[in-house]
Amino acid sequence: MKPLFIALSLLLLTACQSIPDGITPVTGFDEKRYLGKWYEVVRLDHSFERGLSNVTAEYSVREDGGIKVLNRGYKAEDQEWSEAEGRAYFVGERDTAHLEVSFFGPFFSSYVVFELGDEYDYAFVSGYNTDYLWLLARTPTVSDEVMANFLTVAEEKGFDIDRVVFPVQQ
Repeated sequence: MKPLFIALSLLLLTACQSIPDGITPVTGFDEKRYLGKWYEVVRLDHSFERGLSNVTAEYSVREDGGIKVLNRGYKAEDQEWSEAEGRAYFVGERDTAHLEVSFFGPFFSSYVVFELGDEYDYAFVSGYNTDYLWLLARTPTVSDEVMANFLTVAEEKGFDIDRVVFPVQQ
């Protein structure tokens, strides 16, 4: 039974670090330009973010060479801020925007930047499958052109854009 458990665990960990079909990570990625504060403009909703507004993600360098991730959002129902701190590491080369991120102990999942503004002003981000999608920006809102492009590309790539939510940013 133990070898089966190990095999299944490895399969699950690999699947969680995979890239959805049709998604290609940005190459020529400059992690230093990506560091800093990002606002969540659009997301596919999940229980861990449900009801959150004013959601931000801040990325900074960790002492071990990884990236510190600090996600923060306001839950109006509870009238309190919620924070989650994680760590991220590149899956391959540091100039390819495919990372593994963990908020819970040894469990990692994919973080794939598949489109990025020339000025690092917006990013389209996927998880390990098409159930995870975010539009992040350096400002709380994006232009109509960026929004339309995001929704078009997301739909073309197989994401269910009927399920996206637009969290309030103030």
